[in-house]
Amino acid sequence: MKRASGILMPVSSLPSPYGIGTLGKAAYKFVDFLAEAGQSYWQILPVGPTSYGDSPYQSPSTFAGNPYFIDLDLLIEDGLLTGKEVKSRFFGDDPERVDYGALYESRYPLLALATERGYERDREKVEAFVQENRSWLPDYALYMALKRHFGMADWLSWPDEDVRLRREEALARYREMLSDDVRFFTYIQYLFFRQWDALRKYTHSKNIKIIGDLPIYVALDSVDVWSSPENFQLDEKNVPRCVAGVPPDYFSEDGQLWGNPLYDYEAMEKDGFGWWIRRIDGAGKLYDVIRIDHFRGFDSYWSVPYGAKTAREGKWVKGPGIRLVGVLRDWFRNIEFIAEDLGEPSPSVAQLLAESGFPGMKVLEFAFSPGEDSAFLPHNHIWNCVCYTGTHDNLPVEGWHTEAAAEERKKAEAYLGLNEKEGYVHGFLRAGLGSVANLFVFQMQDCLMLPASSRMNTPGIPAGNWQWRMKPGAATASLAKKLRRLTALYGRCAMPAPAPKKEKKQVQ
Repeated sequence: MKRASGILMPVSSLPSPYGIGTLGKAAYKFVDFLAEAGQSYWQILPVGPTSYGDSPYQSPSTFAGNPYFIDLDLLIEDGLLTGKEVKSRFFGDDPERVDYGALYESRYPLLALATERGYERDREKVEAFVQENRSWLPDYALYMALKRHFGMADWLSWPDEDVRLRREEALARYREMLSDDVRFFTYIQYLFFRQWDALRKYTHSKNIKIIGDLPIYVALDSVDVWSSPENFQLDEKNVPRCVAGVPPDYFSEDGQLWGNPLYDYEAMEKDGFGWWIRRIDGAGKLYDVIRIDHFRGFDSYWSVPYGAKTAREGKWVKGPGIRLVGVLRDWFRNIEFIAEDLGEPSPSVAQLLAESGFPGMKVLEFAFSPGEDSAFLPHNHIWNCVCYTGTHDNLPVEGWHTEAAAEERKKAEAYLGLNEKEGYVHGFLRAGLGSVANLFVFQMQDCLMLPASSRMNTPGIPAGNWQWRMKPGAATASLAKKLRRLTALYGRCAMPAPAPKKEKKQVQ
């Protein structure tokens, strides 16, 4: 990984007249902005479908794309929708917040119309797409059709045990019964990946790589668990024995009870971790760099009994370590990885990170605890790491400076030379860009110097997250020029050569 920088900007946060960011015009304009700003990476959040709670980290599929991101204007250009049909729908009335309820009501009827008009027209291409993605797409389309059939209930609550436990006769019967919905969920994945592939090709033409997040766990209510129960710690009825979480920490006194089913690593290892290889291969079709969220879970993970009220009831269990991480590293030489190694320091996690060779993370907002020589302070950084101002789980810098403890603010101001005239955010950007870390990533909110209200996610708080959106026109040419000048100053990009001056005509 060369010395460079990038911006964390979720696809959902892009401006759009249709309630949420999409893979259309605004995404291409943002790529142009990144290029003009001298950035080499665009970091995004997971792009899978969202479900209850709207979190991209709790998706019904680790392989599928989010139907909300399918750009409606591109469907209009393709003759699959009309402008009148799109304008007749309500997508929300706040350009700075996503209204997921409105999206749920408005998007799927429009995508159903697109399917009616496009499926037969594109049948040959769709069938080729299904064949290319046969390891996950047929199961996903049937799973989503079944969820609709059973009133969107989670699969553990489906009243037909035969299909819940995936008995062959039941699967065949429902596939026939729900063929229209199976076709619908298949086609919208075709649309998503057609638009995604075009956008990704464009980012590469601008010499920009996409960093994508891979949650270490998958959701319990997902096709991943329903279709491959043998890979998880489930009982004979496919009910979880234990679920994932984290112990009490900086974010929560009771810890965080995520509720994801835990992997049966012994079962997975029998075929050389084939499930994980297929999962990374799928992520590689989306991203150039994969940030493995909660990397420490490969070393040891917090196991909480299913049905527990809080994560306090959990315990640490040893994970697969380098046996799995080494397989992924060696199998995917063409993919770069970032290890999200945050949390309580552990010698065994540090050892696993070193053995993997992956860069870990240094978050500047964590650096300024009084009286502590934190590993997050820039003078303790190493080249093989990624420095962040903050992640999607943290406040933007402007909000951090307002809400941090007085002692932390004082230390940050002294260490970084922060002052009101320059702007506190600017001082953090200087520190990150000047770090020895090969890669520096900062949130788009920090580029725009936005307050705490633009925070993307507050861990442990179930409502009101994943909603922030950038105002149309906020990513200006003057902002790009300012960022490029600062990025070039610290050797993370080259300044463009100045335009040649026009020669003045000599007066005869």
